[in-house]
This record gives sequence, structure tokens and C-alpha cells, in this order.
Amino acid sequence: MTPRALIVDDEPDIRDLLGITLGRMQIQVSTAADYASAVRQLGSERFDLVLTDMRLPDGDGLDLVEWIQTHRPGVPVAVITAHGNVEAAVRALKLGAFDFISKPLDLAALRRLIAATLKLGRQADEDTKRRTRLTLLGDSKPMQQLRQMIAKVARSQAPVHISGDSGTGKELVARMIHESGPRADGPFVPVNCGAIPTELMESELFGHKKGSFTGAVADKEGLIRSAEGGTLFLDEVADLPLHMQVKLLRVIQEKAVRPVGETREVPVDVRILSATHRKLEELVKAGKFREDLYYRINVIELHVPTLRERLDDVPPLVDMLLGRIARHMGVPQPEISDAAMDKLLGYSYPGNVRELENVLERAVTLCSDNRVEPEDIQLKQGVGLDLPSVVDEMAADGLEGQLEHIEREAIVKALEQTRYNKTRAAELLGMTFRQLRYRVKKLGIE
Repeated sequence: MTPRALIVDDEPDIRDLLGITLGRMQIQVSTAADYASAVRQLGSERFDLVLTDMRLPDGDGLDLVEWIQTHRPGVPVAVITAHGNVEAAVRALKLGAFDFISKPLDLAALRRLIAATLKLGRQADEDTKRRTRLTLLGDSKPMQQLRQMIAKVARSQAPVHISGDSGTGKELVARMIHESGPRADGPFVPVNCGAIPTELMESELFGHKKGSFTGAVADKEGLIRSAEGGTLFLDEVADLPLHMQVKLLRVIQEKAVRPVGETREVPVDVRILSATHRKLEELVKAGKFREDLYYRINVIELHVPTLRERLDDVPPLVDMLLGRIARHMGVPQPEISDAAMDKLLGYSYPGNVRELENVLERAVTLCSDNRVEPEDIQLKQGVGLDLPSVVDEMAADGLEGQLEHIEREAIVKALEQTRYNKTRAAELLGMTFRQLRYRVKKLGIE
């Protein structure tokens, strides 16, 4: 079926130019000179995309974006803005526009935008299927709102910043945005900004040219270019040093990168998603994060709620996590007693879902008769629902480290006593061979 587009602009020359450009792309074009005419056509005809000017004689493009989101939510819309009117473009993206292009029109960029917009429409059914593979468990109100926002921003090209405490699932949210959008067929490249040594960061992100420095024995593409046509997820973006923040800002603005040792910039087509557990606003005030970069990456912000804000979701999470842990261990999924579940529901989880998973891993390892009881649930003492919501993350991490240290010592001692006979060591520890093998691998003992 031939794709159909609606062009909304009060300038005849612009309508003609756009009509010719889209016609050469084998797209059937209808036009409207104002808001009222556009709404009439959208109400009675099928369109695969809408391209609208921001300024219309009887309204503006933002009004039309809102109308489409309400009455024709499956139709992607892109807006045309005046040169340098970034504020209007951001407002359009927040309302649900797919992307924007500035005047004077760059026809090559326009063709790329239209191709991506049509791809979005064609992939609508496939995207629904994808969302069933990656999902956020829980029917609490915060999670329902989060899923709705993910579905909305996935259709956009706008940068999204994902905030939330450590362990809440920020990377999962980023993956869902990627897989629910038009870039789903492209790569998803996660980058932990805090894990790359400062001296290697520029080369890792931007790539380098052979011979540009000692050890550069071959050209390197870099992580940004490896995300071409897909999504770049910058986790813990607050850990970027200031000089790298400047370079990242230019990538976002110019949509191009310059590898180390290269004299020219290389165009790149990636969507930027970012995340951090730190408060970027405070870092900006302290001069530790650039304000201009903050506004570029934070066009749309999604907040991932803590587990203590959605304790109603604990039971389905427990069921899912027990199943996953059991599959990894190669054992049947254990049952969990009502008393054990009550104990889990009375805890505030400073380490969020990640802490819940660690607690359940230990419980599956320690339980008898394939049933988790309260004594198998090891929680940090004194961390209950009566404590303040803000908990020191470092303290939680310290606890996890201490518990793993105890487990490691017990397993190593059992292995030494049995001369590394894992079957006998498992018997000594009161667990199955598969459970011991899983813990040995998990704790990095061998």
C-alpha cells in the first residue's frame, strides 16, 4: 500500500517543495494550509505521517500535535520549526512529536526524517510484540504511569534522561524505549560512563585513527558510531568529566563525531538515552555538570520509582525472580511461604530490585525441601518501613559485600575440607551440587 502523508503549512512554496520531495519517495501527498483543514482531513482520511509547520494562521503546530495524540495516536507527526527555535521543538517533542526539522529545509535530512517516520508506522504491530518480551512487572500506579510514558517517548527521537535510585531498573527502561521505537532493528549500545578510565574515554567513545597515539595499531570505530541507526545509552552520565561533556554536547548538536587523530567529522545517526542515580540539577549548580548539556540530554525525563514506593509489586517480582534464579541454578522453582512473603513485604529495600534479587538468590541457596521460609530470608536488620525513604546507598552496597564475603568464606572452607570435592562440599553446606556450582560461579571463587 502506497504511504500517504499530510503536509500542513500556510506557505505554498513550502508545500510544493515538500510535495515534490515526498513524491520522489513514492509517497502520496495531501496538503492543508491551516489547522482547521488539517483536522478535517485527519478526521476523515487515513495518513501514515503528518508534517506540520509550527506556525499556522489559525493556531500552531503544537495544537495539531496534541490533537493527533488524542484522536489519531497511531499517526507519527514531525514539526517544522524556525531556525534556532529549539524551545518550540522541545515542547513539540514532549507533546509526542516524532522529530523536528528546522528552516531552511535540509532536503537530505528531511528525507532521512520521513523514512524514519514511515518506519515507525510500519513497525507499530511489531513494536507491540516487542513490548511483550521486555516489560516492567507490576500493576501499581507508579508503574502504570511509567509504562505509559515509555510507550509515548519511544515514538520520539528526543533525548530521554532516566532518573532513579541504583537498582531500580533504569537500563531496562532504556531497552524498552529502544525496542518499542523505530530504531528497534538497530543496535542498542549501553555505556557505563563511570567504568571507562578517563584517559581512554575519548578513544572509547569517539574512536581513533590508526597511528594517532601509541598503541593505536588500527582504526577504531568507537562506541558512539557502533550505535549507528540505533540507540546509545549513557549510564551514569554524571560521571563524565567536564572535557568529555563538551565533546558529547557537540555530538548531540552537530550529529557528528571526530575520532581521535581525524581531521574531519563523521556524521552519525543515534538516539541518546542517559541515566544516573545522582541529581543532575544539584551537580549543575555545583559546577560539576554543564548546564547546556543538561538541557540537551534532559529534553524528556522519566523517573523510575523505588521498590519501597511500589511494595504491591513485590509478589509478582518475587515470582519472576525465583523462576529466573531457579533456571540459572538448574533446579525447580521453589515455593515461598506466606510468612516469608510477609517478611519481604515488611522491608524497605534500599538496594531496590537488585537487592531483592540478591536476597532471593541466597534464599534459594539456603532453603530446604524446595520451599523458602522466613529463616531463609536474610535482610538488613532495622531497615523497615518506618525508616526514612532516603537510605544511604553506600551502606546497602556495604551490606551486600559483607554477606557475599560470609558466603564466600563458608563455601571456600567447605571446599578446602573436602579437598575441592564439590559433591561432598554441597552436602556439607546443605545444598545441591547445582546450587553450589551456581554460587561458586556467582561469587567468582574459581
